Amino acid sequence: MNEVLDLQDVSIVRGATTILDGLSWTVRDGERWVVLGRNGAGKTTLLQIASGRMHPSHGAADVLGARLGRVDVFELRPRIGLSSAALAEHIPSGELVRDVVVTAAYGVTGRWREQYEDLDEARANDLLTVFGVDHLARRYFGTLSEGERKRVQIARALMSDPELLLLDEPAAGLDLGGREELVGALAELARDPRSPVLVLVTHHVEEIPPGFTHVLLLRQGHVEAAGPLDEVLTAEHLSTTFGVELELDRHGERWSARAVPSTVRTGAH
Repeated sequence: MNEVLDLQDVSIVRGATTILDGLSWTVRDGERWVVLGRNGAGKTTLLQIASGRMHPSHGAADVLGARLGRVDVFELRPRIGLSSAALAEHIPSGELVRDVVVTAAYGVTGRWREQYEDLDEARANDLLTVFGVDHLARRYFGTLSEGERKRVQIARALMSDPELLLLDEPAAGLDLGGREELVGALAELARDPRSPVLVLVTHHVEEIPPGFTHVLLLRQGHVEAAGPLDEVLTAEHLSTTFGVELELDRHGERWSARAVPSTVRTGAH
């Protein structure tokens, strides 16, 4: 299988703070990964490297066969779809939903004077339909609910037909209904063999969509465990990752976790 991401002994150091420390991780074609960890574990930083928006302080990072530091990232980034809160902040609230999606063809936020082909417009409409928000095409982005915005952002991330799709906490801020709708949409995407390689960052095992195949557990910038979901997602690994004794339950293709009463592991903070 082809390697889509290959990080070898990668560290990110900012001043006296080490955010990622000697991290190695390989993602191959056809895989669907979820990344779990506490706040501050390095999850978002990891996606910044995977999206070509940050270079390692130490180590080597190959993204889609290109070594960061030796490749023009402006040629690399269109091959990568990214949905994140940081990117969403750059989308003008007065932008039409249809334009929020179609502008990803040029890798910009905010439609100006660019000209788009009919194929681009048709693809944007198709993606909005896939995520059930085509009826919002002529609404302004700033008027949407949080759940609607998240669906539009993922449609946008897919606009350039990427080889790698990175989703940074797409369910954050959603109510229960919105979360379940999004998980269902991501499950369909994960099961489609035509979909790009998927990497989903979350804090919650309840947000892991059916169809995901692998998990990376991050703790304080280190890999606690990584590999096939059925093998690696265990109560023991999860408890160590989050610093709290946890019970893990499986319900068909979904998971849930809760703390064991009155137990907190050493080193939780």
